[in-house]
Amino acid sequence: MAVTEHKGKAHRTVRCAVITLSDTRTEETDTSGKRIKDLLAEQGQPVVAYRILKDEPEQITAVVQALLAQPEVDAIITNGGTGIAPRDTTFEAIQGLLEKEITGFGEMFRMLSYADIGAAAMLTRATAGVASGKVIISLPGSTGAVELGMTKLVLPELGHMMFLLRGERHAH
Repeated sequence: MAVTEHKGKAHRTVRCAVITLSDTRTEETDTSGKRIKDLLAEQGQPVVAYRILKDEPEQITAVVQALLAQPEVDAIITNGGTGIAPRDTTFEAIQGLLEKEITGFGEMFRMLSYADIGAAAMLTRATAGVASGKVIISLPGSTGAVELGMTKLVLPELGHMMFLLRGERHAH
């Protein structure tokens, strides 16, 4: 089946959890988490959970595992903690949970980012993958990076990813 046929059969609704990972953000100052929620809402994708966590690997792992166990969550989108600073530990926490990594996600994000911010794009460790039959996407914490990742990569493919994860392509 061609990609266009897959996309035509893609899930129309993907229930998402949004997690902001930051030592400083609050619900009032979380512009990136708000942008993710707004972009999902514009596409008719419900946000079924929202959290702000400190960039602590054990806490990240515990919360993501709990969300993976919830049947009403199809995808988890995080923002923050993907850089190389000592406090940036999101990548390690998320990487440790992935059963399958979507390597092209990070590659494409850095490529698209390069057009906006130049060589600094290589410093992000944005990633995506699959765990427990659900999609996990980890974006940088800046609102510009969230906007780029969501509009160019996540939203165009989210329903298609769910279609493939549910194994529905084999039913045709």
